[in-house]
Amino acid sequence: MTELPAARDLVDGQFRVPSEQLPATVNDPNTGAILEPQVATDLAAVAAAVAAAQRVHDARTWLDLGVEGRADALRRFSEELGNRAQQIGDVETLNPGIVTSVAQPMAGGCADQVLGVVEQLVRDGDGFDLPGKGSGGPVRLRRDPWGPALVLAPWNAPSPTAVGKSAAAMAAGCPVILKPSEWAPGSSRLIAEAADAAGLPAGVFQLVHGGVEVGAVLTSDPRIRAISLTGGQASGRAIAVSSAPNFTRLQLELGGNNPVIVLPDADLESTARALATGVTKLNGQWCEAPGKILVPAQLQSSLVDALIAALEDLLVGPSTSPTSDVGPLAFEAHRTLVREQIAALTVAGGRAIASHPLLPDTGWFLSPTVIVDAPPDAATHEIFGPVVTVHPFADVDDAILLANATTDGLAGYVFGTDVDAALRVGARLPGGEIKINGTSLFDLTAESHQSFWGASGYGGHGSGEALEFFRGNRIVGVDNPDAPI
Repeated sequence: MTELPAARDLVDGQFRVPSEQLPATVNDPNTGAILEPQVATDLAAVAAAVAAAQRVHDARTWLDLGVEGRADALRRFSEELGNRAQQIGDVETLNPGIVTSVAQPMAGGCADQVLGVVEQLVRDGDGFDLPGKGSGGPVRLRRDPWGPALVLAPWNAPSPTAVGKSAAAMAAGCPVILKPSEWAPGSSRLIAEAADAAGLPAGVFQLVHGGVEVGAVLTSDPRIRAISLTGGQASGRAIAVSSAPNFTRLQLELGGNNPVIVLPDADLESTARALATGVTKLNGQWCEAPGKILVPAQLQSSLVDALIAALEDLLVGPSTSPTSDVGPLAFEAHRTLVREQIAALTVAGGRAIASHPLLPDTGWFLSPTVIVDAPPDAATHEIFGPVVTVHPFADVDDAILLANATTDGLAGYVFGTDVDAALRVGARLPGGEIKINGTSLFDLTAESHQSFWGASGYGGHGSGEALEFFRGNRIVGVDNPDAPI
């Protein structure tokens, strides 16, 4: 039987047991059984972790290994992650409740994530020579780390986020502190074990635990020079306020209520299947999931019927079962929140259609749900669960106005047989990535560059962004003695 790894911090090269206990518990979302109390690193140990990261940065011991030295260390880290891939996948299935058919390949991809960062580091290097002016000497553009970095991992897909961001920080030369969500800490402990087994120098990778208090201490510390978060807008706002006095560099991916436009010529059956799989990925707890579906009024009934049928074809069951397509929500408080959001939309006039009225008796299961008849202006906030709202539109311009009636801008979707027309509509939607005729979890291209628009955050992700976020440009060179002024 899978169990959570024992709770341990990694501070300045030493594993230690977190000494604080939070009021809530970490539970198996399939059964509700308590796995462990939520724990927190004591603030003295948090301070020690920041001090160790600052020491590494000041001494340049990690940076001065150079590109190849850091690349070699990260290759060892990748290998150790690969050795633990099965166990990481098992923990992701148990802790946030990701179905095993998704959790295992996700965990298996962590090692490749690190190698991808290494490949980019080796390809791009840490700087290059530039031509000087006049009789001046050499000039070099350096790409140098900002300093100690903080990675705040989410609870919905902890391992790939924690690994990808931490590897990018270390590749850039930043010592990194990882704090997982208190709701899903298990896989981060295995990541810390991999970092230690890889022989990363003390203070280069550290792990701490905790909730709001630990997070606030870290985000407000002036020694933390870069913070990367994947999470909710409330968390992003709190971090922006906390770090603002220090002008800390921020990368905040905060989600959004992603619009979908179904064009009049769309194939409704294939559209429904794509939407059904999109809204149930990670059990609906996916920041780029389809949220607000806009469909021609004359097609609404047919699309809703096809969508319900496609959802009914998916098996809702324990995340540990290899046959389950949709598992439980990650923890009880989140399921309560999603239920409250559904209820609010029904009070506003919506009608909720549950695709699976019969669910397991235990755990935090919730039926994939389609809500119709809710006013569009009532469906503006992200529902981080397997829930979509469907709204009719009169013409395409009307649909674009409805899609853009939001402060968010993470992702969007367009479905239509005329691909050129769909691309033109997609170019008018808010969001960093707009997908045509699909809802895949992966980026559209390996060269993807996606900004977080509006309230969906600061910065972006894609090819280059992860590594470059953690470092800045510095010009060092010999001045031109013949300059006129």
